[in-house]
Amino acid sequence: MISLLMKLKLMLFGLVIFGIWCLLWQHIKSCGHLKRKGKMDPQNITILLWHWPFNRTYTLAGDLCWDKYRMSHGCFLTDDQTAFARADVVVFHHHELKRGWTHLPLHLPRPPGQKWLWLSLESPTSNGPLADYNGVFNWTMSYRRDADIFMPYGKLVPRAATGNPDEDDFILRNKTDLACWVVSNYKHHQERSKVFHQLRKLMEVRVYGNWVQRHLSDRELLPTISRCFFYLAFENSNWTDYITEKLWRNSFQAGAVPVVLGPQSPTTRPWCPQNPSSMWKNSSR
Repeated sequence: MISLLMKLKLMLFGLVIFGIWCLLWQHIKSCGHLKRKGKMDPQNITILLWHWPFNRTYTLAGDLCWDKYRMSHGCFLTDDQTAFARADVVVFHHHELKRGWTHLPLHLPRPPGQKWLWLSLESPTSNGPLADYNGVFNWTMSYRRDADIFMPYGKLVPRAATGNPDEDDFILRNKTDLACWVVSNYKHHQERSKVFHQLRKLMEVRVYGNWVQRHLSDRELLPTISRCFFYLAFENSNWTDYITEKLWRNSFQAGAVPVVLGPQSPTTRPWCPQNPSSMWKNSSR
């Protein structure tokens, strides 16, 4: 059985491949500036993953584009750095660059028309200064809606009609706790920590995670949260469009009402249903 982590990784690379392929197709149609070695056909695109995210490697043997994503044309994905000279797109995951686990191949002659893509799903707080990369990358791929390739942590899709849209028929089952919070990377100076301690004076909040030595396995996570009416979907920092699995998975998939830190604004409003299915806690930031 495929683990959740593997499924998430496969989905990530599927979005990377599909997003890059579509972007290349648009560029080829609009200006044709990818004309290099006769490669005008998007059915012949090589995408080089320069370094595996978080050092987690998986095999790329076989026709990955077809086997995993049913794309019969359009891409060849490789992690072989010797393929640099023939790659149409080179993908760099920022976490490894920041950690020094890998470096940009600035010493290699960059083929004309080759595109460098900066990929990150972390917040600016985690990414750190980016000024040194000005003018280096052609495209960006992230959770931000103004990125060249938009890759959110999740999205809302319409539910299939059940023939009975009456919300009063929704029954809450197995709810035993008012609110809960899963946190491992706890820092007392963070806004979410301050809000948590304020809430705890007024109501009971069950806390799980490494911070309180109550680790939840992946199998235990959603069933545990599902017993709570509310879930503190607090990000470690508040930035434009930065809404992670704390909302999409921990809250919505578990069936708990998310309590989101930060004011509801044009950048956050599109992410949540426009009814009382989420709560917003204003912060000073």
